[in-house]
Amino acid sequence: MLSSLAPARRRLVLALAALVVVAAAAIVVAVTVGGGSDDAAPVSQQVPGPVVLVPGYGGSTTGVTALATYLRSHGKDATVFDLPGDGRDDLDAQARALGGAVTKVLDRTQAKSVDVIGYSAGGVVARLWVRDHGGAGRARHVVTLGSPQHGTDVAALAGSALPGACPTACRQLATDSTLLRDLNAGDETPAGPRFVSIWTTHDDVVLPPTSARLDGALNLTVQSVCATDPVRHSGLPTDPTVQAVVLAELAAGPPKAPASGCVGGS
Repeated sequence: MLSSLAPARRRLVLALAALVVVAAAAIVVAVTVGGGSDDAAPVSQQVPGPVVLVPGYGGSTTGVTALATYLRSHGKDATVFDLPGDGRDDLDAQARALGGAVTKVLDRTQAKSVDVIGYSAGGVVARLWVRDHGGAGRARHVVTLGSPQHGTDVAALAGSALPGACPTACRQLATDSTLLRDLNAGDETPAGPRFVSIWTTHDDVVLPPTSARLDGALNLTVQSVCATDPVRHSGLPTDPTVQAVVLAELAAGPPKAPASGCVGGS
């Protein structure tokens, strides 16, 4: 058919065909190299890995360090991730930095995957890491503690009443933030790790407390395990019942609802 075309038209057709081939090849390369989290193969649920703990808004490590110490006393390799800056900057940047911290832990331990515990805003950071920064194929379990997965009225109020006192991460934790709206669009627990969300009905920072609920996760209130536990937001990482539940959720196999029962002074 090409032979029947005039020479100039034949050259034009061949040039267009070459462009199509080059464009198709570029798309194939982009898809292969891009390899987003949707393509990540879930890691084995039967092999618990080292634990990485992510602090909450502001970056204080006091509570998660106590939880890490508890986990180490039960044989876990537990590392506390130090949030970049003052822990009040962009949550997505924190998630990107979490990826670097996980790489160091995996290199040090030669493990195939990690278990991640995110306290408060740290649970949002963990989800961003899973979805956008390679965590889907590196995390086995993601356990969140009192995390404002759908925002908190406290941040919304601060952003409107005292905008100068509500930096980037604070604004991102408001109930109507673009970051949370995008994060919760579609599948809240994408393929890869298994998710567990633990929160207290007495939360005084994440309002409403049910903001911590994640579709597709094992959702647990502290009071469903220990009805009389009065723990509030700041006490979650150090609460004896919460610590016991977290340890149980890090066992081999998929997460399971724990048996009811208070621990220690709960």
